[in-house]
This record gives sequence, C-alpha cells and structure tokens, in this order.
Amino acid sequence: MTTVAETIVSALADLGVRQVWGVVGDALNPITDAIRTDDRIEWIGVRHEEAAAFAAGAQAQLTDSLGVCMGTVGPGSVHLLNGLYDAKKSHAPVLAICGQVPTSDVGSNFFQEVDNDAVFADVSVFRATVTAGSQMPFLLEQAVNSALARRGVAVLTVPGDVGELDVDQSSTNFVAPLRRTVAARSDIETAAAALNSGGKVTMLVGHGARAARDEVLAVAETLGAPIVLTLKAKEGLEQDNPYQLGQTGLIGNPAAHAALHSADTLLLVGTDFPYRDWLPQDKQVIQLDERPEHIGRRAMVAHGLVGHAKETLAQLVPLLERRADTGHLTGHRKEYEVWQAAQRRLVDPDHDTKLVGRLRKHLDNPDELIRPELVAAAVDSAATDDAIFTTDTGMSTVWLSRFVEMRGQRRLLGSFNLGSMANAMPQALGAQALDRDRQVIAFCGDGGLMMLLGDLRTAVTYRLPVTFVVFNNGRLGMVKLEQEQSGLPEFGTELDNPDLSAVATALGLQAITVTRPGDVPDAVAVALAHDGPYLLDLRTNPDEISVPPRPTVSQGWGFAIAKMKETLSSRE
Repeated sequence: MTTVAETIVSALADLGVRQVWGVVGDALNPITDAIRTDDRIEWIGVRHEEAAAFAAGAQAQLTDSLGVCMGTVGPGSVHLLNGLYDAKKSHAPVLAICGQVPTSDVGSNFFQEVDNDAVFADVSVFRATVTAGSQMPFLLEQAVNSALARRGVAVLTVPGDVGELDVDQSSTNFVAPLRRTVAARSDIETAAAALNSGGKVTMLVGHGARAARDEVLAVAETLGAPIVLTLKAKEGLEQDNPYQLGQTGLIGNPAAHAALHSADTLLLVGTDFPYRDWLPQDKQVIQLDERPEHIGRRAMVAHGLVGHAKETLAQLVPLLERRADTGHLTGHRKEYEVWQAAQRRLVDPDHDTKLVGRLRKHLDNPDELIRPELVAAAVDSAATDDAIFTTDTGMSTVWLSRFVEMRGQRRLLGSFNLGSMANAMPQALGAQALDRDRQVIAFCGDGGLMMLLGDLRTAVTYRLPVTFVVFNNGRLGMVKLEQEQSGLPEFGTELDNPDLSAVATALGLQAITVTRPGDVPDAVAVALAHDGPYLLDLRTNPDEISVPPRPTVSQGWGFAIAKMKETLSSRE
C-alpha cells in the first residue's frame, strides 16, 4: 500500500525526473515529504514560484523531457502562471503540481481557495484535480503523457487531504513520445518542383530544424540559397555555416532583411517566426513544419509540408536541381560580412578613444560607459564551447544575438515566444541544476534581475555556480528604444538601482562592479573561472541603439524628435 503523494514522487523518479522546483506549504506537505524520503529527486526550494516554473521549463527544453514544478494552495499556484505560459509558448513539457484546499471545503470560498481548473485552462494541455486515491495513478499518467505528447503544460491539483490517501495500484505506464513524421511524398515532389522553378530562393530556418543541420545546408548549397536564422536557430545552425546571414526583425541586420525581400521564393523550415511585418507578403512561400497549425500562420503559403525537418528534407534534397548562378547567395553574404565588420569595431575596449569612436561617444556615450557590445563579445570569447546561455527579453538579447556564437555544444534559452521579463536568472538556475559542472551564463537586464532578485540566493543555497552578467544601464532599455522610435521622449524607463554587486555579495555570491571598458575582458575571465555563483555588475551605456535592419524615415524622425524632447526636458 502506498499514498497518492508517494505514488506521484516514485513515478516521476522512475521517469527520470531529477529535480522538483517550488515553495513548500500546506497541501504540498505530503508530496514534499515523499521527496524528502526518495533520494532520486532533489527538492529545490525557490523564493518565488515564478522562478520555479521558469527553471522547470528550462530543464524541459534542454533535456527534451519532463520538467516539474509545484505551487501550493491559491497564491502559490497562481505565482507559477507566468513561467508556465513561457513553457506553453516554448512547447516545453512541464508538469505543475498544485495544492488545493481540503475537498470538504472546495466551493465554499475557503481561505486561499482558487479554482485551479479555471485558472490554468488556457495555459495547459491537461488539467485535473485528484479527489480520491482510486484516481491514481491514472490521472498522473494522463497528465504526464499529455505534457510529453503535446509538448505543453499539464496541471495536476492535489487537495490538502488527498496526498496521504491510500492507493491500491501504484505502477505507472508513461508512453513514449510520438514518432517523427515525414511529409507526404506527393507534397514533397510538388514543393521540389516549385523550388526548382521558383527563381531566387531564401530560407528562413527556425529551431524546429536544429536536428536537421546537414539537410538544411544541403538544400542551401543546392539552391544557392542564403539562410536567415531565427534567434532560436542559432543553436546548432550558426557555426561553420557559409550560407547564414544572422537574424531578421528588430534584432536583425540589413543583409538578412534584404535577402528575404529580394527573393522570389521563401522556404520556411521549422519556424513560427511571429513578426509578419518583417516578412515579405508578395513571395511564393513553401513552409515545412511538424505542426499543421503553423502552416500559413505568418504568410500566405503556396505549398505546405507537414513533417519533421530532418526526415522531410532528406527526401526533398535529391529532387532539387543544382543552381549554377549563386549571385543571390554571394551578394547577400558579402553584405552580411561588411555589416559584421562594422559591428566588430564596437567591441574594442579602446573604441571610444579612436577617431571615429571619439566622434560617436559625444553623441551617444559622453560618460564613457561600457558599450554592451564589448560585454557580449568578451563573454563569447571566454566562454566554453559547451556553455549554456540564457538571456532576458530586451536589449541583452540583441547583444547576445549579434556577438555570441552558438558554436560547439552551446545551448541557448530565453523567453523568445512569450517575451517575459525576468526569465534569464531562473532559467539559468534550472540549467545549472542539471549539471553543476557545466558552464551556465545568464545575460540579465537590470530590470529583469531586480524583478526576481530574491532567487539569486537560490544559486547560493543549492550551490549552482551560474555566472550572472548584468547589463546595468539603469533603464528598461527595449522600452526606451520603443518610445524613442515612435517619437516619444523617454519616460518611466529609468531604474533607481541599488548597488547590485553589493546586494549580490550580501546574498552570498561573489560579485564585482565594472565601470571601465578596459577592465571588461579580465573581469569576465575571473567570473567564469570562479567555482560558485558570480555576479558581474557592468555599467553599460543606456543610449546604445540597436538600429533596425531597414530603418524607415518615420523611425528616423521618431528618434530625432524624441531626442529633441529629451534634451529640452533635461534643460527645464
């Protein structure tokens, strides 16, 4: 005989779950006690349940297996929501175990009572409340199988009087994930014919093609097609890729933008790139994706292929005709290399002391603060080739996308679909807990870090040696950019930060503040070599602008008007 709580914990351990993230309390007590007595699972108690959900989602994405988090009755479970929404939009299989008031009090508006089935309806692929021992392990099996098969969030609610109920049948049967599929042969042949006769081809390749590197490169070589990578596709597809042009969108570059718009045909592979305004809408579009609902969601599609990238492209490549004219590829590659060379000048610690730098700094960096490009490039140079990077939504993502190469076995996580603040630090905690010997680096904005600041202590408590690189510009930088691009003066974005290195030191981390560009490379090297959590507080330039790939006249006027208003305001 075993209990509901023991059944849950034992089954998850058998499945291979190594950590459970959350905050202890009331209804969860039987479950956390079962974790205490099962040495196969480590309990990691965070300071905020949102951090627990982000950490569990990060582990699910890195391992392609189940991540688990817990929140207790009412507010504790509600705090999970933001991290769970990130898991949903990232297609990460996560099980959230939520507490509930005792069954006899359900529906009575009891203290802290929340209708979990209603609250989690939109974020979950499965949700259920356990009310009797006889429902186990069946509800657990449905929850886990749904999360794994549908790549989403499952929510299992356990009232306070249910965890200790007896269970007669405790053996579980978790099913294997769905087999990888190949698009229909007739659809592959039709797509091949369209590509062969489709003029200049540009590929937009996403994270769904990460396992299809060889096949993606074979298509590009055969068709002489430049490859625009989504941010998530940097992982596995950026290194040693003579066809790639980096990213498009607000974080992108002119070459990628031009390659998309000068093509006759676009081939979209494994991407649900959400920004329609950055995609041309007058091209022949061929889209390959494992999810049928993604086909045609961002652009009108002439030919859709439903299947996994590797298996489908393997059948497509032999049907393609080799292009003799590679001008479309070589022209945009040259443009990309020119842009990269211009960007690299900004990573020189002495940039602002040279002629061009001296002229520029008077306009955008009169206080001679550290340029964020230098920080990102220094981390890229010093980090190991199997480092895991996490990045906050905002300007830190811009600098990572442009100056950190996903070479070797490097991995990359961010809130790239939800776009949440405060994700980098808890995702880094989740990544580091999987392997405490692997280098994990969090690119944190100062605004994001302050939002979940308490969980820096979690890195100390559980000996998680993450390096937190803080782009401390005293701003909500992306919001500042949005305002100025629209012609609005900066308002409400300034952050009155404490001494972040002193705060980190008080929390038990090693930390240092860096203010001079010339000190950045050595400071980064010391931080990455430290055997324990380390916070680098880098005072970066708040006026560093990420110029859009094709700035419009209205955007240019917007910046000019905004800066004029800001100057006039500062003189009042």
